[in-house]
Amino acid sequence: MSSIIPRVVRSGTLPPDADAVLFDGRTAHAKSVQLWVNQNAGVLEIRGEGIDQNWPIADIRLIPDQAGQKGLVLGCEAAPLARLLSANRNLMNQFPALHKRRANISRWRLLRWAAGAVASVALIILVLVPLMANQLAGMIPAKGEHALGQATLEQIRTALDETGIAPLPFCENEEGLAALAKMEARLSPQKDPLTVRVLDHDMVNAFALPGGHIVFFRGLIEAADTPEEVAAVFAHEMGHVVSRDPTRHALRSAGSIGVLGLLFGDFAGGALVLFLTEQLIEARHSQQAETDADAFAYDVLSQAGVPPSALGDMFDTFRTQFGDADGVQAHFLSHPKLSARIADARAATPDGFEAQPILTDVEWHALQNICD
Repeated sequence: MSSIIPRVVRSGTLPPDADAVLFDGRTAHAKSVQLWVNQNAGVLEIRGEGIDQNWPIADIRLIPDQAGQKGLVLGCEAAPLARLLSANRNLMNQFPALHKRRANISRWRLLRWAAGAVASVALIILVLVPLMANQLAGMIPAKGEHALGQATLEQIRTALDETGIAPLPFCENEEGLAALAKMEARLSPQKDPLTVRVLDHDMVNAFALPGGHIVFFRGLIEAADTPEEVAAVFAHEMGHVVSRDPTRHALRSAGSIGVLGLLFGDFAGGALVLFLTEQLIEARHSQQAETDADAFAYDVLSQAGVPPSALGDMFDTFRTQFGDADGVQAHFLSHPKLSARIADARAATPDGFEAQPILTDVEWHALQNICD
C-alpha cells in the first residue's frame, strides 16, 4: 500500500504504540498496527501487515468518539475516510493541531453558495421543467394521452366517492345527454375529438383532462342561470383541450414535485412544504393558461352566437358563492381574480351583439336534470 507521503528515514522517533487499530476507509476490516511518532520528519508512521502509511502530524485531528471508547479516534486530512483508534491517550501531547478546526468559511461565501443553489433550483423548476413539459406534451401519442386522461378521471371518481362502494357515478339521463351533445355540436362544428361527461356531485366546477376529456359536475349545471353560462364554461374547457394544458400541467407537476422531493426529503411537514411550493409554481403557469382559455372561449362563443359575457355571468355566480381572492392567497390560486375575468368577458361582447339561444327551454330543463 502506498504511503500518504513518501516514506522517511526513521530517526528521532518515539517508541512504538502497539495498541492501535486502523480502519482504512475502503474496507470494514480493522487492522492492528504499530505507531511511531517521527517528530524530525513531522509524521506519524503507521505500520502493520499490508499497512505502510505516514500521516503528517500537522494534519492529524481528534475525531469525536461516538462509540463510547476511552481511547483516541484520530483522522487525517490527507486520508479523510481513514480512522485510527488508540488506547494511548499520551499521544495527544505529540499532535499540536489535534483540536484545531478547519479554516472557517466566510459567511459571505456561504451566502453566495446558498444563493447559487437557490438560483439553480429556480432555473430547473421555473424554466427547464416547463420547457421539457411543453416539449414532451407534443410527443405523447393521442391514444396514450387519452388513456392518461381516462385513468386520471377514474382516480377522481374514486376519490370523490363517499360511499366507499363504487366510483362516483356519471350522469346519463338520455334527454340531458342529448342536450349536452347539441351544445357541443354548436360550439365545436369541426367535431374535434372530445369526451364529455357529467359527474353526479354538487361541486360547482368543471375541468379538462389529458386526451380531450371535459368533465362537468352536476353542481355547476345546477348553479347556472342559463344554458349560455354552461356553454361558456364548455368553451373555456375546450380552450384547455386545444392547448393541451392538462397534459402540460400533469408533466410540470410531476417534474416540480420530483425536484422538490429530492431537496426536502421526507421530513415532518415536508409534504405540506412540497404541496404549497408546487402550488405556487403551478399557479404561475395556470393563471396564464386560464387567461388564454378565456380568450379562446370568447372566439368560440361569438362564432356560436353566444355572447362572451355569458362567461362573465358564470364567473359572477362563482364570486357570489365563493368570493374573490386578494393578497397572498391569490398567489396560490390557479385562476386569475374573478373580478378581472368578469370585466374582460363583458368587454369582449361587442355592442349590438345578436345572441341566438343555444338550447330550447325544454332542452335546458333536460340538461339541468341530467343526473335524474
